[in-house]
Amino acid sequence: MIRHFTHLSTLNYNIDSGMYPLGSCTMKYNPKVNELAARLPGFAFVHPLQPAETTQGSLLLMYQLQEMLKEISGFEGVSLQPAAGAHGELTGVLIIRAYHYAQGDTQRTRIIVPDSAHGTNPATSAMSGFDVVNVKTDANGNVDLAALRPLCDERLAGLMLTNPNTLGLFEQNILEVVEMVHEAGGLIYGDGANLNALLGIARPGDLGIDVMHFNLHKTFSTPHGGGGPGSGPVGVAGHLIDFLPGPIAQIVEEGNDEIPPLYGLSMPEQSIGRVKSFYGHFGMMVRAYTYIAMNGAEGLRSIAEHAVLNANYLLARVKDAYHLPYPRTCMHEFVVEGLWKDAPEVHALDISKRLMDYNFHPPTNYFPLIVHEALMIEPTETESKEALDAFADALLKIAEEAHTNPALLKEAPHHAPVGRLDEVKAARDLVLCCWVPEQA
Repeated sequence: MIRHFTHLSTLNYNIDSGMYPLGSCTMKYNPKVNELAARLPGFAFVHPLQPAETTQGSLLLMYQLQEMLKEISGFEGVSLQPAAGAHGELTGVLIIRAYHYAQGDTQRTRIIVPDSAHGTNPATSAMSGFDVVNVKTDANGNVDLAALRPLCDERLAGLMLTNPNTLGLFEQNILEVVEMVHEAGGLIYGDGANLNALLGIARPGDLGIDVMHFNLHKTFSTPHGGGGPGSGPVGVAGHLIDFLPGPIAQIVEEGNDEIPPLYGLSMPEQSIGRVKSFYGHFGMMVRAYTYIAMNGAEGLRSIAEHAVLNANYLLARVKDAYHLPYPRTCMHEFVVEGLWKDAPEVHALDISKRLMDYNFHPPTNYFPLIVHEALMIEPTETESKEALDAFADALLKIAEEAHTNPALLKEAPHHAPVGRLDEVKAARDLVLCCWVPEQA
């Protein structure tokens, strides 16, 4: 039995054995020391209902993590409550709604969402009671200013902006976008999913963003995938601090040279309330705190620099073989088209399936939707040049095969434990129970 399950475990692709080039997901190597820190008995066995006097170490960590995130992002307030990135989005938009209601601006019923946005952005806006208005991307991969201008009226509550966006491009007109929305009385929500590219280089708060979520489970290395848990703290500018969800860790009694400060929890005056039981996913906070503390300011900047360098190196290797719809220097990821006019039967999915034969996990497929047959690739900062070259060589070989032997791609994977599956049928005709006990 042990041999059986050990064998099954070796069939699972994992970050210890290969790269995950999943664009928009930042599936990078997670240092094992973060796991050790989260498993320290004082953190692992603490209970949220204990008196604050007995959990000072945990409260200290939460307080310092809030301060770290504020410094990294340029925001004046942070709540650690939200349990995931999409949950942080929902929290941020609810803060925007509460702010406008507090101003008496109940006519502000619209949220603008770019057509390149994560699918959670329009879902979040609709769930928060707003009407979703789409704005197009221009030929350079930025928000189209001409299309945005007429949407900025007295009905505007805010705009959800991902920067770098899901094309892997820095928003070149971000200052103009922010000014346009603010002049109309709206707020800017920053989707922090791609903060990995900006660490130590640009702070969203300094760019005029009003509220943004952080993906601790992406940017700051805590485990991503496998069903969670995640962690999506929210940072806000000064005028939104009172609306943050709570409770929030704070110093309740100042210390001195002999007595350390006393930490506790409080609710902001106009808080939208709790968005999570207790205090958020504390284990994720420990991992992120460890990661930030060990890297320091210079290390965090190095993360961004190498993430951008790796992505641009990989793009330079493959852009002559794969069409790049927005030919600009990318940030931490890039999007190419997985189709050729002279190989019309081959699609992005075929390329991804064939990559499995070369022992690589496929990149993100068919997102963002504004790119035909999209392949969204993010190598992250943790991959070596050797790994990038091996992945690029596989992509180039597959591009050649698409023209000389397309059947290889259409029938791939050839060497995986199972072959090509009918994924549409699997999604539409779910079989949730594969074994039923015999009737007595």
